[in-house]
Parts: sequence; C-alpha cells; structure tokens
Amino acid sequence: MVILFYIASFIALVASAMAISRRNAFHALLYVVVSLLAVAVVFFIVGAPFAGALEIIVYAGAIIVLFLLSPNLVMTLAG
Repeated sequence: MVILFYIASFIALVASAMAISRRNAFHALLYVVVSLLAVAVVFFIVGAPFAGALEIIVYAGAIIVLFLLSPNLVMTLAG
C-alpha cells in the first residue's frame, strides 16, 4: 500500500504541474481531473473512503463537468 500511496502522490503532483503549464484550457481541465482522482486514491489509501468518494463525486464529477460544458453552451447560444 505504501508504494501505491507514493505512485498516486507522484501522479497528483505531476498532473497538477501539467495543469498549470498547459495553455489549452481543455487539456488543463483533463489534467485537473487526473490530479483529483489521484488525490481520491490517496484518501482511500489512508483510510478515508468518505472523503475519497466526495472528492470523486463533487470535484471530479460535478465541478469539472460544469467547467467543460459551460463554454460549449455559451458558444452554442452565441451563434
């Protein structure tokens, strides 16, 4: 489990750095999703499954979908 913790932590750090350095907003959001999922794995490993589930449902689910669909909706309505 310790190795999985380090792997998930490393993925979270790398994905966060990639999200900051991307110029394309869609690619940055994909890296944010990867980072949030890796953090959820860390929560599951340390014994906080409720926090991990909330991380997946609230952040990686609802907020990222909102960020992805809002620009598409605005561009569709704008013409």
